[in-house]
Amino acid sequence: MFVQHTPPHTPPFRGNLADFSGRRGWEEGIKDGYAEGYLRGRAKVIVGAPKQGFAFRQVKILYVGTGKSFPYSPIDEAIIATLQTLAAEVIVSVIGQPIGELAATHRPDLVLVLDGVELPTDQIDTIRGIGIRTAIWFTDDPYYTDFTSNIAPHYDYVFTMERNCVDYYRSLGCSNVYYLPFAAYTEHYHPTLTLSPVRRNISFIGSAYWNRVNFFQPIIGGLMENGLVINGIWWDRLPEHVNYTNQIELGKWMGPLETSEAYSGSKIVINLHRSPIDESVNNNTIGITASSPNPRTFEIAACGTLQLVDVREDLASFYTPGVEIETYSTSDELMEKVNFYLTHEKERQEIALRALEKTYRDHTYSNRIHQMFEHIFG
Repeated sequence: MFVQHTPPHTPPFRGNLADFSGRRGWEEGIKDGYAEGYLRGRAKVIVGAPKQGFAFRQVKILYVGTGKSFPYSPIDEAIIATLQTLAAEVIVSVIGQPIGELAATHRPDLVLVLDGVELPTDQIDTIRGIGIRTAIWFTDDPYYTDFTSNIAPHYDYVFTMERNCVDYYRSLGCSNVYYLPFAAYTEHYHPTLTLSPVRRNISFIGSAYWNRVNFFQPIIGGLMENGLVINGIWWDRLPEHVNYTNQIELGKWMGPLETSEAYSGSKIVINLHRSPIDESVNNNTIGITASSPNPRTFEIAACGTLQLVDVREDLASFYTPGVEIETYSTSDELMEKVNFYLTHEKERQEIALRALEKTYRDHTYSNRIHQMFEHIFG
């Protein structure tokens, strides 16, 4: 049941004008403290609610991780931990080990590969040749389709985080292709349930791809005045970064727990997708466009904070704009919504809490692995 939340009553001010600013600060502190407590309390109820159960399968999985560091290692960790809750046996390996020999020895029901760009496809051909099912979950679609197009046909099942890649892989002769975006691993990404040690108005955490630099530049002054803090690599590309050395942390790749704490301690988190047509970093010669949300979409939502995300066509399949998430199309629209939600506490919190509830219910790795198993095992 929704309960209207009203800050506690404070008595009218009767002091002299010299004391007014102190009294006003005290009242604002009471108001902010109440709002913070309300948000954390509601988030605690949502996080502690009973979780949906998923089928436990008597199957043996050989999982082949990327063997890479950030940002891939937290995904490996999330998938391994989730597999161990849904499958009877999980054997963990990484690219660089003799995957074919491991499969021949253990005879798993499925060899599941994450990314797979550096895994020789002849090893997968050998595994399929002895009758073991194989699947790959691509991590970076559509940005590296020049590579993945040569890999996908070697697997029995192909899972992609980009909806627009499904038909492309099918056109290459892959018969079992499924759209399966990543999710939030709630052991990493979750709201802070006590008073947060991080207090920010606005956060952006991510690399300075050129489309992000160009998008932020016209409004960077206004964002900084409103308290934006940026963490990530390459932000020296932004000419104005020298004016905001206390608000732009250069060259830091934050781990998931530190990122989660920053998300949860922010009133607003900005999510701006990278461009699928950036020739300086992508390998997407055929120019497949991107319509699906990035993993950060689910991770921010899992931290109980308001997310402002640039519009992507398939975003509404996961969160309802204006209800569970808020979107923007232009720099000016982003600035307008930042100004609105920084001054409308109740509206901001309710959207954030609805996104949190939706994520914990529908967008965890348990949801995704369960969907994958349904496709493979029936």
